Amino acid sequence: MKKFALTAVLLATTGLAGAAQADKLDDIIASGKLRCAVVLDFPPMGMRDDNNEPIGFDVDYCNDLAAALGVEAEIVETPFPERIPALMSGRVDVGVASTSDTLERAKTVGFTVPYFAFDMAVTANSETGIDSFEAMKGHTVGAVAGTYEAIALEEYVNAWGEGSTFRPYQTQADVFLALSQGQLDATVSTSTVAQATVKSGNFDAIEVVGKAPFDIDYVALFTRRDEYGFLNYLNLFVNQQVRTGRYEELYEKWIGGELPDLTVQGVYR
Repeated sequence: MKKFALTAVLLATTGLAGAAQADKLDDIIASGKLRCAVVLDFPPMGMRDDNNEPIGFDVDYCNDLAAALGVEAEIVETPFPERIPALMSGRVDVGVASTSDTLERAKTVGFTVPYFAFDMAVTANSETGIDSFEAMKGHTVGAVAGTYEAIALEEYVNAWGEGSTFRPYQTQADVFLALSQGQLDATVSTSTVAQATVKSGNFDAIEVVGKAPFDIDYVALFTRRDEYGFLNYLNLFVNQQVRTGRYEELYEKWIGGELPDLTVQGVYR
């Protein structure tokens, strides 16, 4: 009888603890603040204006998400290699940081459906004579460590063999600075970043010379993988951004041109 009573008490206590446990969505709303990891070295997705204030597509996207939640947005500047560590250490609640939704990363964090899609472009030092992706063979090339384009480019360099060298960098600015100074001959980055960087005039002797033969890079919001309620909310938010026309509005504001399709044939409809 005593054993039965003890079991009943334990079950009741466990049930109450489970019922009282708040999830991330509740925590954010209660705190009144949404902390977004955003890369501010990735124009036009994230950058700083003349007053050193964060601006860009991802910044606006975080602000929209915070507004939908009825809380204040806090932009946490997060370099590419620190995006997932920032989440896992509790520094941020969500990543709005142009993060490729790879299966490897999904072992650690939970991803939403894609909120943006990138084509890849080749940018070269104009003195190298590189005019295409294939012309990069035999040269020193580089990209931001850990990014989709860096992983893909390094695989090509390894296949090209002797004479081809890959160099990883911590930030996009480091890559383009090395490129303009002749330390790199070429790089692969998203077409949006390549075009914005060349247009800025901040780096001499660089030019976009063509596309890289990489798959479209679908990027997603991310949070802790066990936060099912928050992930569900984030998925609905991405959906609403498209349905209401806000996604198109932000794209026209920051990038312009043909709107990237977030659907994948046979997968996302």
